[in-house]
Amino acid sequence: MVNAVYPGTFDPITNGHIDLLARASKLFEHVTLAVAYNTNKHPLFELHERVSMATKALSHLPNISVVGFDNLLVDFAHTQQASVILRGLRAVSDFEYEFQLAGMNRNLASDIETVFLTPAEQYAYLSSSLVKEVARLGGDVTKFVPEQVIAEINKKLG
Repeated sequence: MVNAVYPGTFDPITNGHIDLLARASKLFEHVTLAVAYNTNKHPLFELHERVSMATKALSHLPNISVVGFDNLLVDFAHTQQASVILRGLRAVSDFEYEFQLAGMNRNLASDIETVFLTPAEQYAYLSSSLVKEVARLGGDVTKFVPEQVIAEINKKLG
């Protein structure tokens, strides 16, 4: 039995995140989407809103759960009985930072492995930051996020 944790801010969750989780749900017995509190990023949505949006967007995947966290990732992974930290790599520019994180996490908890998945081609450019920027400027984000997320973005941005 291998459980994984997929951490991030998910501000908001995108179709790229959902695609990665759908593929991960076939590889792992259980995947916990770990929504980070992370005030350093100044998220548009509060933690409980991000957890709620992700929970709704992932309801079709029975072996995925969504949990908010505000502690050290490896400690959180241990509480979830996860032996894998799942990370997405969109581009080469992500690699250096992700490689550093994986090394630090391995140093902190050698019993937890980091596994990288690449996005489906149609989501390789997609990020929550870009979605928010397009929405702030009045662009159409319907191709990038689930319907319920669009409603929440519209509420936040007017």
